[in-house]
Amino acid sequence: MSDLKSALSACAENVEIVLDRLQPKTDNPEARVVDAMRYASLDGGKRIRPFLVTQSAALFGVSESCAYRAACALEMIHCYSLVHDDLPAMDDDDLRRGRPTVHKAFDEATAILAGDGLLTKAFEVLADPLTHENAKIRADLCLALAKASGDHGMVGGQMLDLVAEQADLNLDIPEITRLQRMKTGALIAVSCDFGGILGNASKQARQSLNHYAHDVGLAFQIADDLLDVEGDAEEVGKATGKDEAAGKATFVSLLGVERAREQAHLLADQAASHLEMFGEKGEHLKELANFIVTRSK
Repeated sequence: MSDLKSALSACAENVEIVLDRLQPKTDNPEARVVDAMRYASLDGGKRIRPFLVTQSAALFGVSESCAYRAACALEMIHCYSLVHDDLPAMDDDDLRRGRPTVHKAFDEATAILAGDGLLTKAFEVLADPLTHENAKIRADLCLALAKASGDHGMVGGQMLDLVAEQADLNLDIPEITRLQRMKTGALIAVSCDFGGILGNASKQARQSLNHYAHDVGLAFQIADDLLDVEGDAEEVGKATGKDEAAGKATFVSLLGVERAREQAHLLADQAASHLEMFGEKGEHLKELANFIVTRSK
């Protein structure tokens, strides 16, 4: 696990460097939105999704420069979603990663524009030949990310979440599973698929990564639900207990704490089993599955 933590730390440092380079500071009149974009995407986060991209890409010998550009594009999408998710019209959160959310540090209008800016910047990065010399691979990356983050993925999942909350619906396990596969799992799945796309991997290899990501994505969400119940707000870096206060159906509210924890560990073990074809090259990804369900923040 110490090797995994070192690898995660190294990845986070590299992501920070690349994100900083991709979003240079400016003295132009629009500097405020750039500052907000940088505030939203720099100095924080576990960088799990970029780690999935870079580790998946490494399975196929993809250069680090290509992998990190793609990873940072995907992380921009994730960060934009958090900025919008925290807005008063959505979750109305004041704290993210242990500091004020973007609309609190700046203002609501700037936060909306910062999210928009990160969203569009992500596709600018992916479409740039510096990300990959092959235009088809760049197009495939853009298409995969658009599908994962749009109405059939992350955005659609967020809409389902809002509808369920506003209508006070009592979702069952299959419905929550579908919601979370879209809202959280789709971006995790495409993180692994990015490695396969960049590396021009075989259909079998990409399917194995997809099965891994599917299980890791659900395990990640169950772990998040457990942290909302058991976690310390200061350590987690955001408010806890919000799901229960809002009467929101979660894996924990339906299964109970212990059954939910058992399910998360089962999914983590199952995820690791999908990586056997990669041998030792897949060890960090296997370890990550366990880390996701045992983390405290």
